[in-house]
Amino acid sequence: MSRVSHIQESEHPELAELIDRIRGGRGGRLLNFYRALLHSPQLAATWMPFNDAVRRETLLDGRVRELTIMRVAILNGVDYVLNIHRARYAGPAGVTPDECDALTDWARSTLFSARDRAVLAYTDAMTREVEVNDAVFEAVREHFNERETVELTVLVGAYNLHTRVLSALRIDPESA
Repeated sequence: MSRVSHIQESEHPELAELIDRIRGGRGGRLLNFYRALLHSPQLAATWMPFNDAVRRETLLDGRVRELTIMRVAILNGVDYVLNIHRARYAGPAGVTPDECDALTDWARSTLFSARDRAVLAYTDAMTREVEVNDAVFEAVREHFNERETVELTVLVGAYNLHTRVLSALRIDPESA
């Protein structure tokens, strides 16, 4: 059960404009994550454009993005993010169901390319140890230019923030 209430639109007419913007950017949906963030309207207002920039306004391809997001969700134990990304975004980004299943123990899997493995090792290092050793960083640099490396780094950091907020507040997943 969520540790904070989910803001109900009918009880907060002063948030109508912001809620409309959030719905517009989320296919008409007002996810429970945003219902919780709406307790702080300024945070809710800035979260969405930042998250959109991290996910959609970079040179990173969808496969890298989804592998990264789902791996962070696995490492931080946040099924809310894992389930949404697996169901809605992984397939269109080129991540197969078998690859989704293998993400839990990706290092032992033969399904991932050298590029995928560099991304996943980097994600693991940033999430588990925070400090990224030189070997892991250099493996990323073999596949990504400086801009892409910065964008990957911010993606991992942003989804660590995202999943940790969800976890700490125990935000309930949507009911269908």
